[in-house]
Amino acid sequence: MPNRSNYIGRFAPSPSGPLHQGSLVAAMASYLDARAHHGSWLVRIEDVDEGRSVPGAAEGILALLRSLGMDWDGEVVWQSRRKQLYQAAAEQLGAHVYPCGCNRREIADSRLGTAPDGSAIYPGTCRHGLAPGKTMRSLRVRVPDPAGHADLIAFTDRAAGPVAQHLASESGDFVLKRADGFWAYQLAVVVDDAQQGVTDIVRGADLIDSTPRQIYLQHLLDLPVPRYLHVPVVRNADGEKLSKQTGALAVAPEDERQALGALQASAAFLQLPLAPASSVSAFWQAAIPAWGNRVKPPFAAA
Repeated sequence: MPNRSNYIGRFAPSPSGPLHQGSLVAAMASYLDARAHHGSWLVRIEDVDEGRSVPGAAEGILALLRSLGMDWDGEVVWQSRRKQLYQAAAEQLGAHVYPCGCNRREIADSRLGTAPDGSAIYPGTCRHGLAPGKTMRSLRVRVPDPAGHADLIAFTDRAAGPVAQHLASESGDFVLKRADGFWAYQLAVVVDDAQQGVTDIVRGADLIDSTPRQIYLQHLLDLPVPRYLHVPVVRNADGEKLSKQTGALAVAPEDERQALGALQASAAFLQLPLAPASSVSAFWQAAIPAWGNRVKPPFAAA
């Protein structure tokens, strides 16, 4: 692989519970990509939604990464401590942002459809001002009108190839600050990636449909657009994405043998051709060059 010392990648887990195998696959892919490119690998705790954070979960995730030999560069960043940055970004957006007084039921009743990620497509009810008697519940960013395909956001994913989304019909004006007062993921992740100088984002394919909204915000805020690589997500026997909501078991190795088992299972899912390793350090010594061979352009999707 060429030496790209300016490469900065990141893993950004949500501390809503312990790390499961699906999250470990995403962590491994981002770690391998950074190390194969001789770059930096950052860890950011995405606890902007403090209501979903489980006490001790973040510390447990960090300890697990260490035990699996996944050492990060620099200090760990916590979104809950960066609210002033999100506020400043929202203010910078100016007229692109407007207050919305709609509640969930009203949005569900009037939605234009369902976005690829399952969220309701907002019909723009409050675009031109709050109706009499309404008060602000959330902040939304207005997407471009579809005339002339001004709302079309396109990018090339390193695994999926060309991706395009019409924001007006496939997203609608989306939330930047929620009714519960928490900043939305879409804004926080864009601000954090730019502030940390992230050049490459490697994460699960379940987030690929969010990427056009993030790129749109990057354009509005005059921020650089990182390269993206979305890897397949791990699913259970019922075809559901592994998650805390679907009862995914925590990765909790008690010794190096079990740690190796978790690492080798993730590598197998990512279709890395590795022989059994004798230690965690030996695993990474083999896995990093194996990933480097695989990501020589174009990325060999599983």
